[in-house]
Amino acid sequence: MDLSFTKHPNEVGETYGEHFMVATSFGMAMILAGLACLVHGLLPFLFTSTGSRTIKRLHERMVVARRRAAAPEAAVT
Repeated sequence: MDLSFTKHPNEVGETYGEHFMVATSFGMAMILAGLACLVHGLLPFLFTSTGSRTIKRLHERMVVARRRAAAPEAAVT
């Protein structure tokens, strides 16, 4: 196991601090969406799209935006 604090952040184009903030924001969004899903299970008329909307937003931030950012580099090389 590589215990480097910078290897993975560098692999995704972030500094350690940037990665910490991004990962923390993702974690908080998932916790809040998870709580909304639990409430929705009990009270189905509440939070009807919070979970799916959060997943779509996080996917956009993590995958789609990262691909867009990497695309200009790929075109140059």
